[in-house]
Amino acid sequence: MQGDILTLLGGIGMFLLGMRLMTEALGQLGSRQLRAVLRRLTTSPATGALAGAVTTAAIQSSSATMLMTIGFVGAGFLTFPQAVGVVFGANVGTTVTGWMVVLLGFKLHLATAALPLLFASGLFAALGRGQAARVGAMLAGFSLVFLGLDMMQAGAEGFGGMMIPEALPADTIGGRLALLALGVVVTLVIQSSSAGVAMTLVLLGSDAITLPQAASMVIGMDIGTTFKSVVATMGGSRDMRRTAMAHVAYNLVTGAVAFALVGIAVPALDQAFGGDGPAALVAFHTLFNLIGTLLMLPVTAPFARLIERLIPGSGVVLAESLDRRLLADAEAALDSARGATSAVAAALFAALGARLRRGGTDAALRDLAPRMGPVLDDIGDFLIRIRVPEGKTDTLARRTALLHRFDHLQRLWHRTRQEERLRTLAADPVLRRPTETLGAALRLAAAAPDTAPNDARMRRITRLIGERTGRLRRSALLAEHAGLVSPSGVFERTDAIRTLQRAAHHAERVIHYGLVAAGEAQEAKPAEQEP
Repeated sequence: MQGDILTLLGGIGMFLLGMRLMTEALGQLGSRQLRAVLRRLTTSPATGALAGAVTTAAIQSSSATMLMTIGFVGAGFLTFPQAVGVVFGANVGTTVTGWMVVLLGFKLHLATAALPLLFASGLFAALGRGQAARVGAMLAGFSLVFLGLDMMQAGAEGFGGMMIPEALPADTIGGRLALLALGVVVTLVIQSSSAGVAMTLVLLGSDAITLPQAASMVIGMDIGTTFKSVVATMGGSRDMRRTAMAHVAYNLVTGAVAFALVGIAVPALDQAFGGDGPAALVAFHTLFNLIGTLLMLPVTAPFARLIERLIPGSGVVLAESLDRRLLADAEAALDSARGATSAVAAALFAALGARLRRGGTDAALRDLAPRMGPVLDDIGDFLIRIRVPEGKTDTLARRTALLHRFDHLQRLWHRTRQEERLRTLAADPVLRRPTETLGAALRLAAAAPDTAPNDARMRRITRLIGERTGRLRRSALLAEHAGLVSPSGVFERTDAIRTLQRAAHHAERVIHYGLVAAGEAQEAKPAEQEP
């Protein structure tokens, strides 16, 4: 008996290790494509649910999907209601693991075939690099999943004599609640609802538990998986906490609906699948998540407002630190950093644009000053900590673009602190027109600093300002040579011209590198190099 228990536990461990390897490899292989699916399909809560289901099914991890979603929310690419839709869909997508276990593990018995596959994956991992090594890791994870499943089945055959259905709580309301709680505990202990469901399927297949008992445990496992989200977001950003709270609330609602349907749906599904308990259990798991999604989608907006009231906070992202937990996923971290730099750019463009308009004051810049230093320090520290996996050239290019963008933001902020030169720009009748033109462009860009039209507009204005200020600098030097302007006056004007020129250059680079970091533009030379 002791050997059987150890075999069962070893099988669970191997299954967990296989799922982790497979999930990480799949995420790295298709990270960019899957993130594009999430961004493009989440135009509404319904399409967000579809994107969440597809992404989770593809990478076999609702946790990885949640991390991507959190990064997008923090970056401002998804609204909170859209993110809630992804949460709904992720729960549906995670049921694919159960179908994989039932159809491939139980029906096809892939454990024997997994041994040569494991050998091949070892060769890939040892001899390959980049994508080949990731393919090897994915195959290794896939093999370990089914080897672990085979070990669980072997261990459960002897374990079933001790854990019989009669030894568990009776099939009553109280008994089902006790089993639901057991499912929660199992998920908390092994930290994987997929492994918990697989273990339940094995016990059900060996007649150690009945179908209603298994259904109650699976409901508890769906609720227990939210604990990981709560722990992961403790002390995190407001948007992370809201997403975790939405995950908990949604799973509680779907769990309550599923619990109410156990007595009706489970016998009907058992009959529909001809007494095939594991298939009926996975169908029940899928059914109650689908029903939960369909029930919640029409009320996504009020549900999101409820979560926002439960976790209140200002909408000013500028004052909120980047969450270091996102550093575990380079792409999610870069999305969040890009969102933070966009928020800083929007605030800085608006404040400087207000200063450069006719009759403008530095009130907005003064208001921004106490927050800008700490926020820039936080972004710089966050970017330095991002580690890009070997071979991910696209991810490395994004990080490089964000580092350039951060540098230009710092330089632009430094220019805004040169108040004497800004006053000269506003007062000098010759410089007033290009100054006001730049101010107007900055105010337009503040509404959406990461768009191609603003990139094109700022590039054109930077080129025109460069041409005009070049002529103005030469005319100032000629006026001083002719004795029409004092040397100090020439220095004052040329310093102001340089500030205008460089401010335009930095703003144009901030917008451009934001597009490069989003994969929406290629690196290009600036409209005018910094003098």
